[in-house]
Amino acid sequence: MSNETIFEQLNKINVSDKTDKKGKFTYLSWCYAWSELKKIAPESTVTVYHDDNTNMPYFSSTAGVIVKVGVTVNGLEHISYLPCMNFSNKAIKAEDVDMMDINKAIQRATVKAIGLHGLGLYIYAGEDLPEEEAKKESPVKVKEQVKATEDVPTGNSFRTSVKKPKVVAKTYVEEEL
Repeated sequence: MSNETIFEQLNKINVSDKTDKKGKFTYLSWCYAWSELKKIAPESTVTVYHDDNTNMPYFSSTAGVIVKVGVTVNGLEHISYLPCMNFSNKAIKAEDVDMMDINKAIQRATVKAIGLHGLGLYIYAGEDLPEEEAKKESPVKVKEQVKATEDVPTGNSFRTSVKKPKVVAKTYVEEEL
C-alpha cells in the first residue's frame, strides 16, 4: 500500500491525452475523470445539490443559473460551483437556460470537484502536464520575479480569498535536473 495521499496519487496522473480543446479552453471528459477517481478511491461519491425551494438541480437568479456539485473522497467533500455557460463561456441568463445547459454544467462541475481532489488539477492552472511529469520532461526551469501586493479581500462572498501577487517577469534558465 502506498504512503501517498489520494491527492498525491491523483495529481500524478497525466490526463492530457484525454482532454478536448474548445476554443482556448481545455476540457477533461467527466467519464474519464470519474473512472480514474474510482480506480484510486472506489468509495467516492458525487452529490448534485438541489434548490430547496424548487427541488431542481440548479440555483437561479437574475444573474444566471449556477449548479453546485460535491465530490466526496474518503470522507472529504470538495464542492464546485459552476454557472451554466454558452459556447463563449459566458453565463446564460435564467430565462435562456435549458436542461441540456444544466446537465453540461453539472458534468463540468463534477470534473472540477474531482480536480480539487488532485486529478487534472494542472489543467486549471493552464499547464500541459502534472508537476511530476513536467519535472521529468523539461530541463528548463522558470524563475519568476514577483511584485508583492497587499492581502486584499476579493469580495467573494462564499469563501475568504486574497488577491495573488503579480508576476512581473519570467526568466527561463536551462538547468540539468
